[in-house]
Amino acid sequence: MTDEYDAVRAAMETGGLYVDYGPGLEALEAERVAGKELVYDFNHSRPGDAALRTSLLEQLLGSVGEGVWIEPPFHVSYGSHVQIGSQFYANFNLMIVDDASVVIGDRVMIAPNVTLSTAGHPTVPEERVGGLQFSLPVHIEDDVWIGSNVVVLPGVTIGAGSVIGAGSVVTHDIPPRVVAVGVPCRVLRSVDSVARGA
Repeated sequence: MTDEYDAVRAAMETGGLYVDYGPGLEALEAERVAGKELVYDFNHSRPGDAALRTSLLEQLLGSVGEGVWIEPPFHVSYGSHVQIGSQFYANFNLMIVDDASVVIGDRVMIAPNVTLSTAGHPTVPEERVGGLQFSLPVHIEDDVWIGSNVVVLPGVTIGAGSVIGAGSVVTHDIPPRVVAVGVPCRVLRSVDSVARGA
């Protein structure tokens, strides 16, 4: 690997500005292409070939637990920066922009058309010149349920046992064991009050 590669990979995990292509970054492009080749094969696998799909996910992702099921189509930037725990389920059209790490816990459920994005661009136009971007890790803790058409933005952690309502845009951390909804996503109530019928 080159010094340029090491510098960009460090920036990807810490929110620093970087450009992810150009001289010295050929290995980064090769990683992206390798991930896209594997996810292409996954998306074009036959519905009944569960063994092949499991094998492809094990090759694609940084780590994958037992009992993971992802409905195609599935999209990633790299795939190798994604860690998924056990008993995970994702419905159709999960998109993971994993320029930085994405860590998903056990027993997480994700509805259709969800985007988990670690990457963004500066709001000041002059800072976007030349394609500058930033990335921050995303963490989805154990037992989270994410509804349809949710977008989770860079740097967000969703606490264990929480529910994110359909259509929400999660711009900040969500504490454990709450129902949170909206644009931007805000805590509505605790999951325990729902269980008690409050």
